[in-house]
Amino acid sequence: MDDMPRTPPWDIPTPSFRHGLDRNYLGRSAEEATRISQEIDEDLLASKKALDKRRRAVQILLLGQSESGKSSVIKNFQLAFAPKEFEKERLVWRTIIQLNLIMSLKLILEILSHEWESLITPDGRNPHPLTRELRRIRLSLSPLLFVGQNAMQIIGPGTEDPHNVCVRPGSNWKALIRERLDLSLDLDLNSTCVKDERRDRNGNLNRNRRSQNPLTKEIDPTPVLVASKNDIEELWKDTRVRAVLKRRGVKMEEMPGFFLDDLGRIADQDYVPTDSDIMRARVRTLGVEEHRFLINRGLELGSEVYIIDVGGSRSQRPKWIPYFEDVQTILFLAPLTFDRALEEDPEINRLEDSLMLWREICRNKILAKATLILFFNKTDVLRRTLEAGVKVKKYVPSYGDLPNEVGPVTKYFCDKFRTYHQKLSPVHRPFMYHETSAIDTSSMAALLLGVQETILRTYLKQGEML
Repeated sequence: MDDMPRTPPWDIPTPSFRHGLDRNYLGRSAEEATRISQEIDEDLLASKKALDKRRRAVQILLLGQSESGKSSVIKNFQLAFAPKEFEKERLVWRTIIQLNLIMSLKLILEILSHEWESLITPDGRNPHPLTRELRRIRLSLSPLLFVGQNAMQIIGPGTEDPHNVCVRPGSNWKALIRERLDLSLDLDLNSTCVKDERRDRNGNLNRNRRSQNPLTKEIDPTPVLVASKNDIEELWKDTRVRAVLKRRGVKMEEMPGFFLDDLGRIADQDYVPTDSDIMRARVRTLGVEEHRFLINRGLELGSEVYIIDVGGSRSQRPKWIPYFEDVQTILFLAPLTFDRALEEDPEINRLEDSLMLWREICRNKILAKATLILFFNKTDVLRRTLEAGVKVKKYVPSYGDLPNEVGPVTKYFCDKFRTYHQKLSPVHRPFMYHETSAIDTSSMAALLLGVQETILRTYLKQGEML
């Protein structure tokens, strides 16, 4: 076989194709390539239009420590300028408020349990007279706690905070709640006309309506909350329970998302949250969340506004820097809570922490052209604190013997923030500040109208449109 002549590769005949088939194939390939190219061009054009539209929109960066009131400012902004969307979310906030109340109950039961378990004698007895009563109340409230736990697993899966309603950014939690509530309503409506037609032991049709187990309501605590109203009221109004909380230094009334004093309204089948209720509702977002509003009331109807809410806890602050690029306006919230410490670090005073953050924002060169608007928030809390006789100089020694009144206290801290603003800003810019209470919707609406005008003027000026 080695002696057989081999055909040179250039002499091997190529397969023959019919010319018609070849042209059709090439024609289809060209058409497909053209179609794909057109789709790519259209996608690029759409992306460019979206990017241009986003750049033309007003962008606001919301800064401040955790629990400074940022989420309440966002809700006030929506109420003032996008009321249609605000109204659509009212029943969503009902669920959040109910969960806030359940979280408060859970905290109280845990504190009572720790308090009374510490009294157990070496022989295993507990002489405290409320031990048996606590067990009864805890048992009666267990269905409510169960529903609350179920709802939290749906809204914020994987979040590990037993005392706060937590959600992850981008989880679309509002739409999820709305969808589940709509489904629950459909089930209620259908249950009124669906009958159980199973036969009883005598062979007769049993046409009784099915009873619906309230625990099947995955996300709506309303039925169980209404049924638990008396037990909750008994627990919260018990003077011995209040004494335990006071001894442990727990001030429930000052905690975000506190609604136990509103139990009579909230534990009602027909409860609909007021605007004030929604402002007080507490949801903790674990990360950076972007809010888009289409303005349908006030100035510049139809314009888009993006508000970026970054996490305020100390661990989240290194993540702020990427959002400094191209930012036009910064709303900085500094709560006037001079007597409180950070939740994540009890050694650091909240107001001192706000001052430290303000210094860093003022001196940042990336933010040199950004408009800074300072909100001295929680003036209502400041007033209550001073009326209770708490002395500022106990927590801020430099305050000295100045009057322990709202006006002088606010002016003192305002002067500190103004000094840093003037001294540290890379370029001259006006110092703008407002005294706010984010839960006061009427005053916030008027204030935000003025702030919106300032923001829009700054935005137009930066865009060389004035």
